[in-house]
Amino acid sequence: MLPNGLPSLFDSAHFGQNAVSVLPLLEAYLSDDSMRGLQLVDPDVLLRKARALMAAEDAAIVPLDRERLKAILQLYIQTGIQVHSPGFMGRQFSGVVPLSGVIDMVSSVVNQPSSFYEAGQLPNVAEHIMADTLNQFIGYHPDVFTMITTSGGSLANLTALLAARNYYYPDVWTNGMAELGGGSYLPAIAISEDAHYSITRAIGILGIGERQIVRLPVNAARQIDIHQVEAIIDRATGDGLKVYCMVASAGSTSVGSFDPIDELGDIANKRNIWLHVDGAHGASLLVSDELRYKLKGVHKADSLTWDAHKMLFVPSPCSMLFYKNKEKSNGAFQQVASYVFDKEPTIYAEFESAERNFECTKRPMIMNLWVLWALHGRALFSGKIDHLCRLARQAHYELEMTEDFVPVNYPECNILCFKYQPLAWNEEELPDLQVEIRNRICARGQFFISKVDIDEQPVLRVVFMNHDTTIAHFRALLHEIAETGKQLIHEYQETVTFKNA
Repeated sequence: MLPNGLPSLFDSAHFGQNAVSVLPLLEAYLSDDSMRGLQLVDPDVLLRKARALMAAEDAAIVPLDRERLKAILQLYIQTGIQVHSPGFMGRQFSGVVPLSGVIDMVSSVVNQPSSFYEAGQLPNVAEHIMADTLNQFIGYHPDVFTMITTSGGSLANLTALLAARNYYYPDVWTNGMAELGGGSYLPAIAISEDAHYSITRAIGILGIGERQIVRLPVNAARQIDIHQVEAIIDRATGDGLKVYCMVASAGSTSVGSFDPIDELGDIANKRNIWLHVDGAHGASLLVSDELRYKLKGVHKADSLTWDAHKMLFVPSPCSMLFYKNKEKSNGAFQQVASYVFDKEPTIYAEFESAERNFECTKRPMIMNLWVLWALHGRALFSGKIDHLCRLARQAHYELEMTEDFVPVNYPECNILCFKYQPLAWNEEELPDLQVEIRNRICARGQFFISKVDIDEQPVLRVVFMNHDTTIAHFRALLHEIAETGKQLIHEYQETVTFKNA
């Protein structure tokens, strides 16, 4: 016998009532164009607030309290990063196209895991459609390439590097990592000094080892210095390492730089090296006629990570992993599981990614992207990308024209790093000035910006993800940074004077 009240919680009318009560909160959130960054709440305070909203434990199902539901959702919205505010300039995720949020809700309710065709028929078909659509900009052979979706770029990077390892060392899957120590050379992976931490994390998971990572130096633009690559690989060979894989960035996390993919592809081809491109952030520039050239030669890469939840503005996660050769993708995982995998090929298996994907139960994340593309086309995405990247270039110009600010990079996409550095100030006297500025700016709650270390020195970092952000908002940010910096310097000088008195 079912507990009292259980059927009503699954009732369609109950769902409709809840949805109607939630919509005004989301509409108010989306329509609020005020400057609001992030107000960090003491975790203990938030813990108490959240616990106070929980129903008392009871043997019976507690009836829904709509006021409590409203209070929970308000707390959820208020304590999050306000990604739809013009003051949000801090991270590489964005406010989503609202329609994609609606599609995400549908996916949550119908609950169709998409690794297998029978569980999610349309998501599997949509995955193929988007693969073909986006491959038009990558340039892989249409009959040979493949794409799978993963829950995040980190998992896509790990899966690609696993496929590369198993391609060059096929016995490892059966015999374990001891197999790698039996040859003349130890397997190694070459990566940029600025590679995302998920790359080194993946290498560690693969068992390659920190000592078998070959670091490729970057030039002044924070791109892999192509003139040093082959010499460094040769040096690694002399040290007993076999570089079988290289990783390039298309839109690095630190400054948004694009490595020379075209030239790296030629080197990889000549030396029989797997080239993986981590394009989690910057691969979306492929859909832009104005900016596609930054990924010149991407068709030479063996694999490519592409996050739609970054510059294609859909809910996270929605990551795509492209392979130049479908056969190579099959080596990432090698299992027999009769409860999900068929021994004989079927017309459905061609549309499934389960055997090439770590996840068994996987959200139908591609639906958020496919529906938007189906209804609005490429221009929705390319138009916003072009606008945000132009805004970053405008902001760079503004820095050059403004006293006391020094740009650290020329933006290749929508990421810009800079420093507050008044001429009369010696940076060595207060090395954490940039970090303290960032913390105070965020604490004031109008702007949300980030920071990053460049050459082991902290700098300020903005990421333009909101098309409602204008150059006037950036000027207002610079004004607040300058006022904050002056205050910090004044406080420091007063402290020094007091100590010397």
